[in-house]
Amino acid sequence: MTVLRAARNWWARRTLRVRITLTVGGVALVALLALSRLATALAFGELVNATDQELRTQAEQAAARLESGATDAPGVLVVDTAGRGVAGGPPLPLDAAQVSRLAAGEGVTTQRFSAPRRWVVASAILPDGTPRLVVASADLVGGTALMRRAAGLAVVSALLATLVVAGAAWVATRAALRPVDRLRTAAAALPPGDRLPVPAAHDELRALAAELNGLLARRDDAVARLERFTGDAAHELRSPVAAIRAQAEVALVHPDPALNEETLRAVAVEAERLTTLLAVLLALTRADAGQRPPASPVDLAAAARAAIGRQNRDGAVVKLVAPVPAVVAASPGEVGLVLDNLLGNALRHTRTVVRVGVLPAGRTVRLVVEDDGSGIPQADRERVFDRFTRLDPDTESRAGAGAGLGLALVAALVTGRGGTVAAGEAQGGGARLEVRWPAARERPSTPGP
Repeated sequence: MTVLRAARNWWARRTLRVRITLTVGGVALVALLALSRLATALAFGELVNATDQELRTQAEQAAARLESGATDAPGVLVVDTAGRGVAGGPPLPLDAAQVSRLAAGEGVTTQRFSAPRRWVVASAILPDGTPRLVVASADLVGGTALMRRAAGLAVVSALLATLVVAGAAWVATRAALRPVDRLRTAAAALPPGDRLPVPAAHDELRALAAELNGLLARRDDAVARLERFTGDAAHELRSPVAAIRAQAEVALVHPDPALNEETLRAVAVEAERLTTLLAVLLALTRADAGQRPPASPVDLAAAARAAIGRQNRDGAVVKLVAPVPAVVAASPGEVGLVLDNLLGNALRHTRTVVRVGVLPAGRTVRLVVEDDGSGIPQADRERVFDRFTRLDPDTESRAGAGAGLGLALVAALVTGRGGTVAAGEAQGGGARLEVRWPAARERPSTPGP
C-alpha cells in the first residue's frame, strides 16, 4: 500500500503534459509489443506448417515405397503403431502421449538440448498387411533462431516506435495546451473589471473562457456589493455611535442634573436605533449565507394581525383584509420580520391609512401592503429593494429613522423561500408592496415575532 500510495502521489504531482505523454507512450508500447509477439507467433506457425508439409511429403513417399514391396526407406524411421523400432531399427524418442498424437495425424515438436525438432508421421500397410508408421523429422534450429532475431528486432522496433509516438504526443499536447497557457497568463495579469479574450473557434477553450468571464463578472459584482455594503454600513453605524458619544461628552463636560434625563433618553433612542441596525445587518448576513430555519406552515393572516398590534401607528389607521386563513411555507420569525418591516415602512410614509391584504392565490399566498403617501417613482421600484436605499431621507426621519435596510431584508427573506417581491402604485397614488410566498399544505404553527 505504501508503494502504491507513493506512486499515486508521484503521478499526481506530474504535469498534465507529462501524464498524457506517459499514458500515450505506455499504451503504444503495450500495443506494439503485443502486435510484435502476435506477428512472431504467426510467422513461427507458418514456418512449422511449411516444415510439416515437407516432412509429410517425405513420409508419404517413403510409405508408398514400403507399400510397393521395398524393404528400406532412407531418411525416415519405420516403427510399429506403438512407436517401437522394427527390423532392428531404433524406436521413436517420444513418450506414449506423443506417439498417440503422431498416430492421430498431428505433428509433434520436441525440445532436446535447446534444439527443437519437428516430427510428422504417415501410415503404411505392408504387403503382408502389417501396419507401420513412417516418421519423418527435421530440426527447427535455423527457423527458431530466425524467429528469435525477428522477435528481438520487433521489440527494438516497438521501443523506437514508442519513443516516436511519445514524442509526437509531447509535441501535440504542448501545442494543444498552448492556448490554455496563454489563457492562464492572461488571467494572472487581468486587471479588475477586464475580461479574458474569447477565442474565435467554437471549441472547449471558448466555452472555458466564457465560463471564466462569467465567474469574473460574478466576482466583480460580489466585490462591488461587498465594498458598497461595507461602506454604507460603516456610514450608517457611525451616525448613532457619534450621537451617543456626543451626548455622553456633553453630559460629562457640562454636568446638569436637570438635563440628565433628557440626555439619557436621547442616548437610549440612539442605542435602540443602533441595536435595530445591527440586528437587521445580522439577519441580512444570515440570509445571504443561506442560514435559514426549516420551513413550517405559518398562518400569514394571523401573523399579520399580531404584527399590526406591535406597530406604533402614530395616528394612522391600519386596515386588514384577510377573509380566510392563508398558510405559507416559512418560519414564524421570518414572517414576523417581513411583516414588521413592510408595516413600518408603510407607516413612515403614509398620511392617514395603511391597507394590508392577505389572500391565497393557488400555490402562493399574496401579501399586499398599501399606503396613501407620496408613492414610489417608476424608476425606483426595483432599486427600492437594494440595501441602504432611501428615496427621501427627510421622510425616513419621521417616526424613527430608517437605514434603508428594511425592504432589502424583506426581499432576501422572501426570495430565499422561493417567493417574489414587487413594488407598484396604490389606487390613491401611494406605494403598493406585494409579496408572494409559496403556500404550505399542512396545518399552520402558532405565529410568532
